[in-house]
Amino acid sequence: MRFVFTKHALKRFKDFRNYGVKIARQQVIKTIQKPDHVDKKSDSPKIIVSKIRDETHILRVVFKIESDIIVIITFYPAKRGRYYENKKN
Repeated sequence: MRFVFTKHALKRFKDFRNYGVKIARQQVIKTIQKPDHVDKKSDSPKIIVSKIRDETHILRVVFKIESDIIVIITFYPAKRGRYYENKKN
């Protein structure tokens, strides 16, 4: 599978960096590859995955699959527990 970032998703890297939050492309890709939580229902056909980022935050990624391409629409950090009950493994 190939990963493609939309223009909006690429802009998010700069937006978060301006707020002092560093998120790397590899973190976004790892969240898709090995998520802690997967939501395929709330925004179907888009998929929302989440991965624990630190003690208080998760990284959420919204994407869709087109043929053999994963199109990353957006991503954002969120407070743990806001979207689903998560526990640190």
